Amino acid sequence: MEFHQRRGYDDHMQLTLIVLAAGIGSRYGGLKQLEPVGPSGEALLDYGIYDAARAGYERVLLVIRPELESAFREGLAGRFPGLPSLEFVHQELNDLPPGFSAPAGRGKPWGTGHAVLAARFATLDRFVVMNADDFYGATAYDVLARHLLEVAGSESLEFAAAGYTLRDTLSPHGGVSRAVCEVDDEGYLARVTELKKIGEADGVLSGFTVEGERRELTGDETVSMNLWAATPAAFPLLEREFERFLAEHGDDPDAEFYLSNSVNDLIATGEMRVRVIPTPGPWLGVTHREDKPYVEAQLRELVATGHYPEDLASGA
Repeated sequence: MEFHQRRGYDDHMQLTLIVLAAGIGSRYGGLKQLEPVGPSGEALLDYGIYDAARAGYERVLLVIRPELESAFREGLAGRFPGLPSLEFVHQELNDLPPGFSAPAGRGKPWGTGHAVLAARFATLDRFVVMNADDFYGATAYDVLARHLLEVAGSESLEFAAAGYTLRDTLSPHGGVSRAVCEVDDEGYLARVTELKKIGEADGVLSGFTVEGERRELTGDETVSMNLWAATPAAFPLLEREFERFLAEHGDDPDAEFYLSNSVNDLIATGEMRVRVIPTPGPWLGVTHREDKPYVEAQLRELVATGHYPEDLASGA
């Protein structure tokens, strides 16, 4: 396929796919970002790169831990010969603002917001952020690109998020964490709440806030699966939010600087607007190892119905 045949986008706009790939996957028990699930050994990450390339994205920037770079280079080598060389940036524990240091006992970086900040020194125009271990469906990359096309300039604070229906993102094999979105009448994000351990017990679906409060759910809620469209104007705001986070929680070896929490705070202050774009999916993910057979079967079905080739690398 011709990766660079763009869909009528402004020639001066360069779209970049930023892939958050620094997670270890403690619940999964391995490096699930490169776990083969497609018919020809593809990982979910491969489908994201393939779909983004079809939608006109020109660059792929992977945010990884330094010790994982060789594994990613080997796993992705030669898979997409029609795409420019993959670029890597490192998410490192000690990448902190002046005056801050990591507490004793902390061995991991600081979460999704910190991962996005790892890309702040790259030369970027407009970009979409995705998780390496999620499958979002081809439509998501296209609608977010079209949103960015409508943004007046590369410094706009008019961002977007792909919205999925909660029940379509659950696992029958254990609890999941999701960012539940409240959307206003104009389709903009009003508030996002991180819930953990979402699952069904005795016929009731529920989850828990970061503070431990139990919330009952219907399954119809809109959730963000960490697929965001933004501009470089986001970085100074995130840097400021990260400093505030460290001032309040930097001594906690387990504290997480969630991207969704930062977005929530910036919406509350009126410094950012996020349009939530309903996305049909399908969304697929392997939170637990037991999820893998279902994901493999869904991908085979998508291949059988012509949505993807049998082998992404060859296009056949």
